[in-house]
Amino acid sequence: MEALLKNLRINYFETGSGKPLLVLHGWGSNAERWRQVAEILGKKGYRVFVPDLPGFGKSQEPDAVWGLDEYVLFVNDFAETLGLDKFFLLGHSFGGALACKFALKYPQKIEKLFLVAAACIREKTQKKKILKVLSFFKFVPFARRFFYRFVLKSDYPETKGIMREIFLKVIKDDLSEELSKINLPTVIVWGDKDGVTPLWQGRLINSKIKNSELFVIERQNHALQITVPEELCSYF
Repeated sequence: MEALLKNLRINYFETGSGKPLLVLHGWGSNAERWRQVAEILGKKGYRVFVPDLPGFGKSQEPDAVWGLDEYVLFVNDFAETLGLDKFFLLGHSFGGALACKFALKYPQKIEKLFLVAAACIREKTQKKKILKVLSFFKFVPFARRFFYRFVLKSDYPETKGIMREIFLKVIKDDLSEELSKINLPTVIVWGDKDGVTPLWQGRLINSKIKNSELFVIERQNHALQITVPEELCSYF
């Protein structure tokens, strides 16, 4: 299906019937990678909406450099276009940070929040170390790319054009000090082997959001929607 929002063509799909649930995918991902989870939840009494966020999948890229705040406004417009006044909200990785930012701005619109390996914590000290190490690689593009992908586990090498600028803006937004302002029932799900957003981040988010529960899935990494969709859906 397709919608026109902020002059952007937005691709999305919906499945199931019942309680409205909006799913926000991670950076570099798309709606289709959540198809199996959406169909399982659709059978559990949810009407699931999954958009390709702007710049991902089949949706158009923004024509300006967006950060989390601009993506939040997009999510609100998307929900209003679908006629969703109050809904369940699920966010994974980058989509998890976006879901938290949405919860801070529009808490009255969320029935319950689900965070899956949410990328809410951005370590400033780590960034300084990264820049220092990368200075050694500036004349060796392959080494720099290897460092980003396999050591830093960053999506930066896969970005280009305006999406690279958006990526750099998004990762500056650390929500560590804002999470305690979220006062919504929240379910947090994490893989204990997650190398992208380590488990300590899930524990920190759990400690910050008072009305939250943390569930840890053993022997699993970052992409729980792909590796263990049935188990992931059991927490709904």
